[in-house]
Amino acid sequence: MLAGQHENGVDPTFIQWLSHEVKKAVDGGTEIVIMVGGGNFLRGAQIAGAGISRVNADFMGMLGTMMNTLAVTDIFNNEGVTTRALSNIEASQVLDQFTHRRAISHIEKGRVVVVAGGIGRPYLTTDTAAVSLALELGCDVILKATKVDGIYDKDPVKFSDAVKLDAVSLHEAVKNEAIKVMDKAALGLAMEQNMPIVVFDLEKDDNILKAASGKAIGTKVS
Repeated sequence: MLAGQHENGVDPTFIQWLSHEVKKAVDGGTEIVIMVGGGNFLRGAQIAGAGISRVNADFMGMLGTMMNTLAVTDIFNNEGVTTRALSNIEASQVLDQFTHRRAISHIEKGRVVVVAGGIGRPYLTTDTAAVSLALELGCDVILKATKVDGIYDKDPVKFSDAVKLDAVSLHEAVKNEAIKVMDKAALGLAMEQNMPIVVFDLEKDDNILKAASGKAIGTKVS
């Protein structure tokens, strides 16, 4: 998503637009924590092999999330959205280390918190990290921002008769192999802890505000 109009890297224009969308929700009283992915740079699972270990490939992906976090934080602050960056990978020259106390302190001060480094361990995606983070910080809901407007009974890109689902149980999301919007480890953790997820289209004006306000948008997984 952060690549915007580019094939990879970050698109500052898109992140500026995103900051304004996040600000609408913040101004409405919502506390927001953003777990940033790194797919616009690379995905560990895709480059592992041919001499690169899966462990190092995953760490390379985490470094990509750190670059994204620096860009998002700078642009958000420049656009008037008070934001602080934390990282689950230690890199004290560029990012503060994530701790529970530090994150809560920023949130209580009304700041948006952006978290880099996923969960800080290989073989776990930023989806799983987002669920873990939401549970740790006592969040009400996980908003999974994507390029589609929710979950379908089959791939809407491949099948013209695909039907959008307004609501799906966490149990169904875990067991149904056709549902691939989040990885199964993330969905399994959410199911175990009864953490609701809303899957929605990020690229439409006001969608973050609508999702944060509890309005019917995308697909609710609960």
